[in-house]
Amino acid sequence: MSGKVLEFERPIVELETKIRELKDLSGAGSEMADEIARLEQKAAELQRERFAALTPWEQLQLAKHPDRPYTLDYIGEILTDFVELKGDRAFGDDPAIVGGIARLDGRSVVVLGQQKGRNTKENLHRNFGMARPEGYRKAQRLMKMADQFGLPLLCLIDTAGAYPGIGAEERGQAEAIATCLELMAGLRVPSISVVIGEGGSGGALAIGVTDRILMLEHAVYSVISPRGCASILWKDAEAERTAAEQLKMTAQDLVGLGICDEVVPEALGGAHRGLPATAAALHDALRRHYGELAALSVQDRLERRYAKFRRMGHVEMQA
Repeated sequence: MSGKVLEFERPIVELETKIRELKDLSGAGSEMADEIARLEQKAAELQRERFAALTPWEQLQLAKHPDRPYTLDYIGEILTDFVELKGDRAFGDDPAIVGGIARLDGRSVVVLGQQKGRNTKENLHRNFGMARPEGYRKAQRLMKMADQFGLPLLCLIDTAGAYPGIGAEERGQAEAIATCLELMAGLRVPSISVVIGEGGSGGALAIGVTDRILMLEHAVYSVISPRGCASILWKDAEAERTAAEQLKMTAQDLVGLGICDEVVPEALGGAHRGLPATAAALHDALRRHYGELAALSVQDRLERRYAKFRRMGHVEMQA
């Protein structure tokens, strides 16, 4: 854990620190019990009030929090018998995307998602969760396997974007992402994507063309990162805060726009402060949505998926 404290979390963390100090001072005695209970209630109320009124910029900070759970964390909490499959059978393996076969409530599923690192060494290995073409071709391999064996597909989205390096472009980054979009649109199996942290640019969209799109409460999802948007529109990366406000990238915004199908609640204070509670809520949502999708015929699922994404392209022209 990095121990990083965001500015809007500071009053809550300071109060929790005081509570821990009082508990250490009181030991096993009960003379401070009433005061500790009062402060704990105050901390919980302060947390609920503060996190109910977060700005898009603050939501973005939470989505990028270094202690936030990543794809492998959720796989460990929600799925069982995970067997990782590596390589794209063309160039090599990309550790920025992990995936394989696992079980959800005893049923086999194919799972894949972007994976970030916890420290400098891990982030260099995972390329900060920014996949290269071989990562997206590995994802394609897993998608095809899901379709071939009739297994539901689960995609966990958490990336600032696809890797923009020269080597990635030389190996066909744009083509790899476009092929992912095309392939996912025609999958015959039930598919769900979940934005668990950052959902940035084409790197996120590449594994997001699914029957249902869920977002964790403090995740963000947009066609471009706020920093990239600020650099293009205002020629100033420092305008990132303004871009975050304008992009309508929070889970609550995207439900209203019809992009996201459901907001999955996180533990009080964010997923980084309560992985088990957040994972349990996500598990419940996945069980429900897969049950609904399994009840549909293949043709019905395909037609609904097509209609879902066609609605996202609606444009109103003024005379």
